[in-house]
Amino acid sequence: MGAVGALVVIVCVFGAFAAHGGHLYVLWQPLEGVIIGGAAIGALIIGNKFSTIKLGFKLAAKGWFGKGGPSKADYLELLQLLFQLFQIFRKDGPQAVERHIEEPEKSEIFKAYPTFLKNHHAVDFLCDTMKITLSADLSQYDVDDLLTGDIKAAHVEEHAASHGINGVSEALPGLGIVAAVLGIVHTMGLLDQGTEVIGRSVGVALVGTFLGVLACYGFVAPTVTKMNNDIEAEGRYLEVIKAALVALQRGSPPLVCVEFARRTILPNDRPTFAEVDAAAKGAKKAA
Repeated sequence: MGAVGALVVIVCVFGAFAAHGGHLYVLWQPLEGVIIGGAAIGALIIGNKFSTIKLGFKLAAKGWFGKGGPSKADYLELLQLLFQLFQIFRKDGPQAVERHIEEPEKSEIFKAYPTFLKNHHAVDFLCDTMKITLSADLSQYDVDDLLTGDIKAAHVEEHAASHGINGVSEALPGLGIVAAVLGIVHTMGLLDQGTEVIGRSVGVALVGTFLGVLACYGFVAPTVTKMNNDIEAEGRYLEVIKAALVALQRGSPPLVCVEFARRTILPNDRPTFAEVDAAAKGAKKAA
């Protein structure tokens, strides 16, 4: 949806300018873009580690071209997977589950849930936790603390990337002014060349301000908002897994574990009890 929003911004801003009698070619000032964009990228490099910058661009690209956070169907698939794993654990014991969590990419159970399997962080989050709970005597509180720390660590890294991009967003209007000031400085050397040349040079300088402000409020700031929303959505997905694993460690039956997980999903994306029950019955047959 991010790309769609960007298209709306471009069409409305530049379309209205053209409809008002403006000439679009006047706005084509690549050197102004070099000043603004180059300074923005340089500032990003100064203030952030390479890994943070890389993650920031990855999250931004996901916000523009990805589908966004998990959908209701994604959550239903997750709950069905959790029920199936927990059911095997209850019926056949830890060894029956161990072969699935050791190599999830080869497990027939995990292969049946491709959306989950593509989420490498979630796969590690679930499998690594089950590995440690099967090999060590942990209480439900230990598991809760363990998973809370994992989620918090992931959020710190992702929010650092988001803050880096947000810093660029906040700087863009000022960098647009920098480009405009340089344009005015250039114009001062043209005062003896007539009003037409001076007017053209001032117009070019003002395009710098325009580009900086538009890039900030029309593109980069909304991208940061989308990044933060996606981070929170992915965190919620992990919270669902966490609720199920803590309930399992508490000794709850598989269906109860899944119900604890279901209740942590936001109402707009939450499958109904009947939908989860039907999915659980399907998982029982598969198991």
